[in-house]
Amino acid sequence: MSKVFSAHAVSVDGYITGRDPGAGRGLGDGTMLFDWYFGGDTPSRVFDGFLLSEPSARAFDALAGRVGAVVAGRNTYEDSDGFGGGSPHPAASLFVLSHRPPPEMSERQTLVTTGVQDAIAAAREAAGGKDVGLMGGGVVTEALKAGLVDEVILHQVPILLGRGRPFFQSLPEHVRLRLVEAIPAPGVTHLHYEVER
Repeated sequence: MSKVFSAHAVSVDGYITGRDPGAGRGLGDGTMLFDWYFGGDTPSRVFDGFLLSEPSARAFDALAGRVGAVVAGRNTYEDSDGFGGGSPHPAASLFVLSHRPPPEMSERQTLVTTGVQDAIAAAREAAGGKDVGLMGGGVVTEALKAGLVDEVILHQVPILLGRGRPFFQSLPEHVRLRLVEAIPAPGVTHLHYEVER
């Protein structure tokens, strides 16, 4: 069965955006969270235009190659200007979890209003045996609460942002993780965890 995982660039103090994120502003003043996408000389095999360091390219492409569908929250969708009508992944369908309809959606985007379980089920079906990626702190938190997350990957950038949108929101209980791999790279450390059941 396909796996469900989140992979987020995150500051050391746990933020996935800087101050004042939003439509037309992206990550606000937290754009350096993605500097490692363009900080090397190794082209990504999955994402055109990404030039990563060799260890980052290896880790990033291994994850990106697994994705068949993506579930994103409404804030992530709006902060990313609707992904230009596409998806954050060049070959994956996008499922947007929201209780409010977004202004416009394309044929590659599906709105799900009935909860994270339905969104992940629909994404799994669309993924064709590949894995489902989760985007956004709210989506990841709801999926963790429902016991649906298999892996958590943090691309930890060595900066303290001080404020922004936090990755994790309040959880009703502890979630234990097992470190699978830690890959240090220029400007980022890739931390791959499995969720313990």
